[in-house]
Amino acid sequence: MKIGITGAGGQLGQDLIRMLESRHELVAWKHQDLNITDEKAVEQAFALHRPDAVIHAAAFTGVDAAEKNLDAAYMVNAFGTRHVAWAAHTIGAKMVYVSTDYVFDGRKGEPYTEGDRTAPLGIYGNSKLLGEKFTEFLCDRHFIVRTSWLYGLSGSNFVTKVLQLAKEQGSLRMVSDQYGSPTYTLDLAAQIAELIETEEYGVYHVSNRGFCSRLRFAEAILEIAGLAGVRLEAVESAELSLPAERPVHSGLSDLALRRRGFGRMRHWKSALEAFIREDLKCGGLEHNEDGEEGPKDDSKRADQDADPA
Repeated sequence: MKIGITGAGGQLGQDLIRMLESRHELVAWKHQDLNITDEKAVEQAFALHRPDAVIHAAAFTGVDAAEKNLDAAYMVNAFGTRHVAWAAHTIGAKMVYVSTDYVFDGRKGEPYTEGDRTAPLGIYGNSKLLGEKFTEFLCDRHFIVRTSWLYGLSGSNFVTKVLQLAKEQGSLRMVSDQYGSPTYTLDLAAQIAELIETEEYGVYHVSNRGFCSRLRFAEAILEIAGLAGVRLEAVESAELSLPAERPVHSGLSDLALRRRGFGRMRHWKSALEAFIREDLKCGGLEHNEDGEEGPKDDSKRADQDADPA
């Protein structure tokens, strides 16, 4: 199968390439290769390469930045997705749209299933939800994959940020009242690879099993990396005064995967252990020195989402 990947330079895009390159022909578009906000450019790229399937992983992921740059967020997440969905439909390709747990308001109090009512709290979630609707309306052969709390080897994310700040500081402030499902991008890529080879179209929640608070997530990161001596200070979301409101409890249930006979993803802590011990080599961040994008310098708190999905 010939598969096109948008957002190929991101942490999910890189793991999709790792997972798929040995058994499929890939067309990997980074941002500089394909501007998804340019409708004609998308149509021309798809017509030229004619992939059998497209995994749309490109996104505007800054939750707080979206509140200040709503035009950019909607252009990428909503209208960029519209362009991808229409171009995929035009050439008869399958499409995987990577969405987010932020399409929910987090007030259900338990993990969300695919059929639960969406109610995003901010611009980021709203723009991603509009992308879902464009995908549903324009591309019949679609998979909408909602995921959450992503981390991987490439790019800045909560795990690498916690490890970096733990080495720089003696204590960290962590949100104790936000709950979600941490997800390793390599595991997400593996599940997408399985989905895309089927005709089982629809909406799926794809995250590592279980859920935890940001505080518990940070505790696990430090424990696995051998940095348990770093002190964690619990804070509530309201104390941070961030521009964007986050869902309090956005854990995802994999009901659709189970009903359709797909294998379950491993528990979030097992995935985290594999990532830190195998990819990061026991928490080392040596890969940042080799040109990979490390933790951003624009925040000295690890309580913000570097890549929510």
